[in-house]
Amino acid sequence: MVLRIGELLVRRGVLSASQRDEVLAEQKRSGRPFGDLAERMFGISPRDVEQAWAEQYASMVQPIDPRRSSSEPDALATVTSRQAWQFAMLPLRFSSGELIACTTQIHLARALRFAAWQVPTPVRFVLATPGHLGEALQAQYPVPGMRPEDLLSGTGIGGASVEGELDELGIED
Repeated sequence: MVLRIGELLVRRGVLSASQRDEVLAEQKRSGRPFGDLAERMFGISPRDVEQAWAEQYASMVQPIDPRRSSSEPDALATVTSRQAWQFAMLPLRFSSGELIACTTQIHLARALRFAAWQVPTPVRFVLATPGHLGEALQAQYPVPGMRPEDLLSGTGIGGASVEGELDELGIED
């Protein structure tokens, strides 16, 4: 069953059930995306919408262990070591004209924005736990001073700490 963004926002206490219903009615009338309408109609933050979207996406894909996947050299060449760590993105391989890359639920929105801006081919993401992705990044893109734990603490990845977000989402490593 696919989790709906409106229901996820209600569960998080960001929207009330009646607000969700108002957004759904407007969505039916206008055809606009739910998150966009929730932001416009009720001042929901883009970050809250992104977190709900990432949770919805995570519910639809099977997690992988990137430590057990081999990355193809041409896929790895699509990002630099700094970019891989900063955007928590591990390119794995090309398939049917798409780059298959690994990230985490917490980093998904950021990795997607980066990929859309920087990678010249469409990117499809698979998800892993932060610890597993950190270990795989360390193996494929060794950077002095970077450790797998840095994906949990936010150190060196160019963003705020994600520890609280991991706890909030119930993600264990």
